[in-house]
Amino acid sequence: MMVRSLWAGFALVILTLGGCATGPSANPRDPLEPFNRGMYQLNDVVDRAVVKPVATVYRDVLPSPVRTGVTNFFANLQDAWSFANNSLQLKGEAAGNSLVRFGVNTFLGLGGVLDIASEMQIERHTEDFGQTLGYWGVGAGPYVILPLLGPSTLRDTLASPVDAYGNFVAGIDHDATRNALNAVNLLNQRSRLLEASKILDQVALDPYTFTRDAFLQRRQNAVYDGDPPDDDEPVEPTQENQVK
Repeated sequence: MMVRSLWAGFALVILTLGGCATGPSANPRDPLEPFNRGMYQLNDVVDRAVVKPVATVYRDVLPSPVRTGVTNFFANLQDAWSFANNSLQLKGEAAGNSLVRFGVNTFLGLGGVLDIASEMQIERHTEDFGQTLGYWGVGAGPYVILPLLGPSTLRDTLASPVDAYGNFVAGIDHDATRNALNAVNLLNQRSRLLEASKILDQVALDPYTFTRDAFLQRRQNAVYDGDPPDDDEPVEPTQENQVK
């Protein structure tokens, strides 16, 4: 509860900064750019000093099948939350697929370690509460870099407490077990991005801008199920133009 209150307070700070951080050359989707660049640099320092080295060891020490099993396990938990969000978005087929995937992989795939559902060609439809809000017409709001967590939007930041409730790991009462699972999930995700971050360092003239634009495009595609509008500026879905 305290963590969720902190995130709510952070969102209020973002709203306050939004009125004073804009400028004539500011990207309209990134009015907090001076703040975000500072937070990006801070996160990058922490990543290079701690997270990336540990994730590299994780990748080098654990065999690929083990890392795949870890990825499958956490993806299976996400399928359960995707079922809830697909249902909230009235996507019946996607909700059904998410529920079946979770059931099949949980009971036949050793708790989700094996992805039996994909072998059965049951499609994955990953959704979170930020996408649900976007589906029902809530605008993304300004782009924001969160401490340690990285790129987000105001909408996704405000949705994060609800996503936390849908995370089975967050519901574990035993602190050591919960923290260990969260750490493994973080390391596993970061290890999968090691090559991508290497390429980013090599080719991007401005890693901040590249990361921002790629993130916003990915979230836009996620809200519109891969079929965003062709307008110059991103348009949030409404009751009339949402993807079915």
